Amino acid sequence: MALEGAKKMKRLCVRLLFAVFMCVFLLAGIRFILPFFVFLPTSEIRHTPAILGLSFEDVFVTTSDGVRLHGWYVPARGSARATLLFFHWNAGNISDNLASIEVFNNLGLSVFIIGYRGYGRSEGTPSIEGTKLDALAAWQWLTEYREIPADEIVVFGRSLGGAVAMELMRSATPRGLILEIKFSSLADMTPFPSFIAPFLLGGDFWNSVQTAAGVTVPTLIIHTPHDGHAMYRQSRRVYEALAGEKTFLDIRAHQGYRSSFDMYVAGLDRFLTSLFGEPAGYSAAEYAILEQS
Repeated sequence: MALEGAKKMKRLCVRLLFAVFMCVFLLAGIRFILPFFVFLPTSEIRHTPAILGLSFEDVFVTTSDGVRLHGWYVPARGSARATLLFFHWNAGNISDNLASIEVFNNLGLSVFIIGYRGYGRSEGTPSIEGTKLDALAAWQWLTEYREIPADEIVVFGRSLGGAVAMELMRSATPRGLILEIKFSSLADMTPFPSFIAPFLLGGDFWNSVQTAAGVTVPTLIIHTPHDGHAMYRQSRRVYEALAGEKTFLDIRAHQGYRSSFDMYVAGLDRFLTSLFGEPAGYSAAEYAILEQS
């Protein structure tokens, strides 16, 4: 009987050890493959702002951990009403954002868009922690090298760029913040329950709801319910958590591309005008057209 009991105990221990091993293996696997799902960089710069007739400057900045990043500084045509620091989404590289650069440029803004490490001509390998250093390096280039006052800068982030922008808010205070297609946290983007997702991922990364409680600068959040109800609800959660003055621009994409685009540009212009006034360098007729777009 004692021998039989010892055998059962041994089998139980083996099974427990195997279960522990499998849990550790799966946990390590999730954390290993995470960057491959989060970051989808491409290296080819297919076009530059020159294709749109915009002048631009190739910019290279070095992060605090020694990674050399590439970006573009696109000056406003005429007198800039402000400078926009642009953080792009997770796929492609800066050359996939030319249409947005043109929109902001037409709104009287100089634009500085930075490529995260591993994207386009930027060196290094993409990582969650790395994006924090990339954002800070871009901010410092504007405020220290270009000597642009913080109250003349508005930060823009789209999708993943919104998470990067929110992390920057922990150490920077621009005049305003624009977030587009904003998710609430990386954990909320997984299929795992919220109580266990941070453990599986290795941390509660990009928790913008938590960060929003300390964001006091005027903020515009842009989203549409047609992007998926879960993502839309996440944007609303971030919006509700913001401590400062805030606006939610609800784009109704089902109204058609042109109608949505007009609504989008008009919403951006209203927000920028509330911060910096009307753009300089436009005639009354040109500005009237801008207000209608």
